[in-house]
Formats: sequence, C-alpha cells, structure tokens
Amino acid sequence: MPLAIHPFFTARRPRAWAVSGALLLLLCGASAHAQRLDWDSLSQLAQARAQQPFVANGDKLPAELATITYDQLRDIRFRTDRSVWRSLNLPFETQFFHLGLYQTEPVRIHELLADGTVSHLPYRGTDFDYGKNTFDTSRWGDLGHAGFRLHYPLNGAAYKDELVVFQGASYFRALGAGQGYGLSARGLAIDTVGGSGEEFPRFTEFWLQRPSAEATEVTVLALLESPRATGAYRFVIRPGQQTTTTVNARIYLRAGTSPVNTLGIAPLTSMFLSGENQPLPGDFRPEVHDSDGLMMVSGEGEWLWRPLQRPKAVTVSSFTLRNPRGFGLMQRDRAFTSYEDVEARYERRPSAWVKPLGDWGAGRVELVQLPAPDETHDNVVAYWVPAQLPAAGEPLELSYEIAWQGDEQQRPPSSWVTQTRLGYGFTRLSVAEQARQPQYVIDFAGPALEALPADAVVKAVVTANANGRLLETLAYPNPATRSWRVTLRVERLDATQPVELRAFLQHHNDTVSETWTHLLLPE
Repeated sequence: MPLAIHPFFTARRPRAWAVSGALLLLLCGASAHAQRLDWDSLSQLAQARAQQPFVANGDKLPAELATITYDQLRDIRFRTDRSVWRSLNLPFETQFFHLGLYQTEPVRIHELLADGTVSHLPYRGTDFDYGKNTFDTSRWGDLGHAGFRLHYPLNGAAYKDELVVFQGASYFRALGAGQGYGLSARGLAIDTVGGSGEEFPRFTEFWLQRPSAEATEVTVLALLESPRATGAYRFVIRPGQQTTTTVNARIYLRAGTSPVNTLGIAPLTSMFLSGENQPLPGDFRPEVHDSDGLMMVSGEGEWLWRPLQRPKAVTVSSFTLRNPRGFGLMQRDRAFTSYEDVEARYERRPSAWVKPLGDWGAGRVELVQLPAPDETHDNVVAYWVPAQLPAAGEPLELSYEIAWQGDEQQRPPSSWVTQTRLGYGFTRLSVAEQARQPQYVIDFAGPALEALPADAVVKAVVTANANGRLLETLAYPNPATRSWRVTLRVERLDATQPVELRAFLQHHNDTVSETWTHLLLPE
C-alpha cells in the first residue's frame, strides 16, 4: 500500500468514448457538433463503461515534460487573464494545471451550459507562462490538463481566492474562508487494505457547469474509471465560512473483474506526524498534522473520537455502524501555539465532516494509519465501507455532504475531547514500569459540563479490551480551563498486541461527553 506523496497522485488519460448508438444519441443534440450532457446521460455512460474491459492509458508525454524537474514545473504558471469565465465577469473562475513530473496522465475538461450543451476546453500553450522554460508548445497539440481549480471571492470582494482543486486520481480538496489547504477527499478508494494492492480510481473527464452572474454555487460533473469500477459524480460546491461540497455518486463495478475487497466511500486522506499524544523528539514544533482525530456519530447518536497516531506498521481500525449520521477527519486544535510553524500554519487547515444524505444502511467506518518518514506524506485514510456491494453493472447510489470547516466546526452537542496526552509527571515508577503501564491524561470540555453545578459528581466510565488491565481511573475538574480531566493508567498484558480503550464522562445516569476511543499500539 503506497504512501500518498504531495502533490496528489498521478492519473490515467481517458480512452476514446466507446458507447452504444442509443447512448450516443442521448449525449448528442440535433447538431453532430453540439454534444449534450446531463446527470442521467452521464450515469448511463458510466454504466456502459462498466460493461467493457478497462483499457490502460497508452499515451506518452512529450519528452520535455516527461523529464521535467520540480523547479521547472513550478516555473509554469497559468495566466490568470486566461481564466475561464473571467471575460464574462462571473463570480466563479477556472484555471488549469499543467502536466509534468507527478502529473503525467491528462484529463479532459469541458464547459457545460445551462441547456446541456457541451464545449471542450482544450489545452493551449498560450494559456501558460513557462518562465525560464523554452518549450516549443506548438508541437504538442491538445495534451489535456493535469487538473483544474475554481476561484471565488472567498475572503473579500477584491480578489478571487482558490476555492477547490481537482487534481490527480480522484483527489479533490476545498477551502472555507480563512483556511489553508490541508487534507484531501477522494471520489472512491478500492482495496486500501485487505486486497492484493490498492487501486486508485481516477476522474478521467470533467464537465464544468457555467454559473450565472448571481450564482452562489458551482456544479462539476465527473466520470470516474478504474480497472474494477466506473462512476458518475456530481459536485455542488457552495463557498462560505464553511464551504460545502454536496456529492452525488452512482458507482458501477465492472463485469468480469476480480472481486473488490474494500470499497471505500467518501474517502478522506490526511497527514499525522506528531501531536500531544505522540511528540516528535528533536522537533521544535509541538505538533505536526493536518488532522488530529477521527470523529464519528452512529445512527443511534453515539459520538466517538479516535485520536490519530503515526504507527510503526500499517494499522487498521473498523467501527461497525448502521446508517451513520456522519464521520470526518478533524483538525480540532486551532491554536498557533500548538504548532509554532509560521510557514505551514497547521492551525488554519480545515476539518472535513462527511454527512450522509439518506440512509446508508449497514457498514463500517474504516481508519487506516501508516508509518511516514516526514510530513510530506499523507499517512491517514478514513472512509465508509458498505456491508453489501452491488452486482456488476448495477448502481450503488449514495449522496453526502462534505463540510470544510475551520474554527467553527462540527462537535457533539454535549462535550468533547480537547486534548489527549500520554506520559507521566513526577512518579516513582521506573522507565520500564512506565512503558508497561502507560498513563493517559484526557481533557473534556463543552456545554454539558459547563452546565453542571460546582459540586457535581462526575464519573469516568473507562473500559479496556482483554489485553489491558485498568490500574487507575480518575475524573476531576480542571479549574484553569473550566473543563474536566480524566487520568487513566493501564497495564498492557501482551506487549506485541494492541489495547483498545474507551472512556466517557457520566453524571448520575446521564452521559455528558463523547466517547474517547483509543488504540494503544503494540511495542
């Protein structure tokens, strides 16, 4: 299972459309030169592709781009005056990414008008400033693009900021006001774990719907393809303090291919190098991560928080849920002093909260955490796995909303974990005893705790799996922060196996916090 390296993964170029005559009529208007497309015809195209064998990309980049260096690629910039829709003075604009280095397989991009008419947006060398590069782009023809980004006046009327980027495989990421890029979403994940190797579906073709002059949202349609799946996707992007991306997906498994072991829906990809629960010796920065935890809420309303870690070996956690109300990789810690990184500004990186629209039925949220040598590697993946896969050629249709959140973000209505720390203060335990009996210090805060009287009796309900023996559990108020602190000490019975821990706060018979669920990794 490969690590994701910034920038995004590379992608395959779409082959020529091979569709039935009936479908071709659906995609074309009265004129042979004016193709038309809507959501249903795109879905039929994806379904038709699922009945055909996958054809890998056989195209090659021009020699100059195939050997381009990182600095050369950085010197290529899209000319902002060539932005799509700028001349129309619309609220949204589109700019393209150039092929080269990590991005070697092009995508085709089109404009979609209100009447369904499609107009191809070709690669043109004159759209780019090549800096010190001396390429003869006239020989290249229509290469296609590596991806695109949408711009919108997110932080003020004077400038159109980057709003969302689609680039590499099926990766995309978005921003709300005041945020900086961090974690990414994907259209689909296949066999991230549990198969013969991860398969990266990719968006091979995009249709950008031209917005109106008064538009407050923009719509993107996309065709997804991989050796074992195809899909039709619709993204409705609404910018704001919290930018939201509403996703409609119709996914088809290809006929005649090997079975899919893990079909990951609404995948999120992030990075965790170090945190308060896992400091990095020698690094002046207290924490380095794009996300610090996985948050989930079950159909029954239980809120769960799993702090992220950087393991020494691939670690997979599954949370069986029915009809989940939401899950997301969250960047809860929003203070600059938690990171002290004036360049990366991790405190501005967004959380991504996935809210299912409709009944998703039975399944599980799966969290995959991988080793990583440094912060340039994405090593955290979370997604939903449906319990039942569709038959080949039959649609799996799901809708959901991704909220890209900053300081104001989704939290449980009661109380939540504000930090998880591992270690001891002054103790008479030896270093070996501390290793066998790790101690966690967990802080909870929120309205349910703030509403309690000063003399309230609050109990920590803590459990461990069969590999852990609880030695000490305490719950007490923290007067410095008007929160509650839980201290627990656990003995690991078999050092080669993990310990699963759970803890929440209870007042009388009422649960007054989310559930902290943590995996003590094997030595």
